[in-house]
Amino acid sequence: MKPLRPCRRPGCSALTREGYCPKHKPRPAARRESAEYHAWYSLPIWTDDLRPTQLLQEPWCRECAKRGIRTRATVVDHVEPHRGDWAKFTDKTNLQSLCKSCHDRKTAREQAAERRKSR
Repeated sequence: MKPLRPCRRPGCSALTREGYCPKHKPRPAARRESAEYHAWYSLPIWTDDLRPTQLLQEPWCRECAKRGIRTRATVVDHVEPHRGDWAKFTDKTNLQSLCKSCHDRKTAREQAAERRKSR
């Protein structure tokens, strides 16, 4: 049996055997929740059809274009996150081309909004 130690959270003096007390125990990462459908991005429908077709039809970043900047798109993004909904995943009207920087910013905003909703 492990000895009791202070919680790893700075300023928390609760004793625990788990590293963090129940109040400060980290939540599972969103990636684990999406792991079931994250593999869809390796399927031929995505790699051979949806992604290349979108980048051919819209080769420039949509968000940069709104600011008058012409940046080559490298990422195909779902306008509305599909969250495991196959119909949304394969809906060509739900796709947009973005540069990596714009995609990362959009994803960070969406994840922050999800965290706020789950509180």
